Amino acid sequence: MDTAQLVERLVGWIKDRVVGAGCRGAVLGLSGGVDSAVVAVLCQRAFPESTLVVMMPCHSVPQDEEHARLVADMFSIPTRLVVLDNVYDALSELLPDEKKSPEAMHLARSNLKVRLRMITLYYLANQLLYLVVGSSNRSELAVGYFTKYGDGGVDILPLGNLVKAQVREMATFLGIPREIIDKPPSAGLWPGQTDEAELGLSYEEIDRYLLTGEASDEVRQKIEARTASYHHKRQPPILPDF
Repeated sequence: MDTAQLVERLVGWIKDRVVGAGCRGAVLGLSGGVDSAVVAVLCQRAFPESTLVVMMPCHSVPQDEEHARLVADMFSIPTRLVVLDNVYDALSELLPDEKKSPEAMHLARSNLKVRLRMITLYYLANQLLYLVVGSSNRSELAVGYFTKYGDGGVDILPLGNLVKAQVREMATFLGIPREIIDKPPSAGLWPGQTDEAELGLSYEEIDRYLLTGEASDEVRQKIEARTASYHHKRQPPILPDF
């Protein structure tokens, strides 16, 4: 199907999921990246009067908020700003430091930021009787590039079957600003952080493997190792088999 048909079907799918859950609208985090921008516009088309986007900076790069506001203003989507700096700082001081490796501490602190955003979205969703809509795409889900009970803690994932290149195509079709589509994908967790540097893989490599099964031996091994290691992220909590 072409992009116009896909947009129409996704808008209808969002409507069906929200109404089927007995909810009134959609709430999502708007990060300043292309994925959340596309989801915001899809939700706004599905629920023009009851879509809310939330900007949740947490010691974040200022450009992220600028790009998020650019999208919200361009498409006339209501926004809320919830600055999480002080909450993060206070909780970081309270939490025990296990004095493990610096890498483990860095990961724990980064995931804390993402989980605070999840808490914020569900707080608003509970008040408004909205569903929380996530923006992870197929490429990220396949290699486990998301935080369990963070950006993975959502009710629906409209982009979950689309690889990164397909999301960018949809962004172009929807009229998302070029500067957002073309900038290096980043979770915005610290200055200079990019998805591809963390993954050690490009989205082009991941997309090609997912769509065609083709990859160099090195890329294939990296993707398959990540897929196996982070399988638990894509599953509900495990129950005993007895």
